[in-house]
Amino acid sequence: MKDLKYLLAYSIPLSAVLALLWQGWWSWATVILAFGIFPLLDALIPASTENYSEREEKSRLSNRFFDLLLYLCAPICFVLVFFYFKTIQTGGLATYEWLGLTFSIGVVLGALGINVAHELGHRANKWEQFLAKAGLLTVLYQHFFIEHNRGHHKHVSTDKDPATARKNEWVYAFFFRSIIGQYISAWQLENDRLRKKGLSLFSWENEMIRFTVYQTAYLLVVVGIFGWGMLPYALAIALIGVLLLETINYIEHYGLRRKMLPSGRPERVLPKHSWNSDHEMGRIVLFELTRHSDHHYLASRKYQILRHMEESPQLPTGYPGSMLMALVPPLWFLVMNKRLEDQARQLELP
Repeated sequence: MKDLKYLLAYSIPLSAVLALLWQGWWSWATVILAFGIFPLLDALIPASTENYSEREEKSRLSNRFFDLLLYLCAPICFVLVFFYFKTIQTGGLATYEWLGLTFSIGVVLGALGINVAHELGHRANKWEQFLAKAGLLTVLYQHFFIEHNRGHHKHVSTDKDPATARKNEWVYAFFFRSIIGQYISAWQLENDRLRKKGLSLFSWENEMIRFTVYQTAYLLVVVGIFGWGMLPYALAIALIGVLLLETINYIEHYGLRRKMLPSGRPERVLPKHSWNSDHEMGRIVLFELTRHSDHHYLASRKYQILRHMEESPQLPTGYPGSMLMALVPPLWFLVMNKRLEDQARQLELP
């Protein structure tokens, strides 16, 4: 029965359904849930550092329930986006209503679209990879599939990784550096792959070209069905979803650095190179993304068996609350720079 707790992740799209149906101040339901109710619950419910036994891990890995929860997310996003466009097209909404709906759908695309695409993008199964790319389509961020897996996980916590925030870097400056840097990196990674295989860069074999075509086609379909007036709304929900992702990127590795070895290479990625959170609500609604230290230590581990790692640095609260704190840089620096210093002192101990 305790595995059913992950159904709470669907409270995010459910709140968006209520927002679309009831409108008014309900238009902001998803935003209030994600950044009002969830941070409060994370503060009230004790964090859990409990890990599963080897026997329990095997049982959870064989249970298809955990995978099915993920498989439904991309279709749910597409359905909600369609009805969002229909609702906007109908008109008659006050400014606060269409703004609320736009932010609510953007939150869904970040939480269920990008986040689940991140989990499925690490799988070797082609069907799961297809769902990962589909989940990234409506946020126009399919290059994340390339850069995250082949770039970020290799260069995390080094200056080569655009998605690793530096100490005292404002999150708003990080947005520009990370978004632009990851896009350029994805092209470079794909070009390098094709060169090694002796293939042309300007062909359908180039996945970045395919992603560009798919995303352009998606926008043209939106325009074809709903008119040019819907294009700004499609871009707006994509931007909100992306900024949620980049805020998470910001808090996940803020200020953490891997040591350079005499060989000129960085040390291997260890649990100490990612901020971790064991707060319950953030763990549940983000499918254990918050146990990020173990994810980077072994990226192939599925979300349902990710572990608490004793040596990993800990965030002061769950991801929703930490994201809000990051948006106020002086507060973020006040809290997190102290934790960075404490982490550094702990690593120096024999």
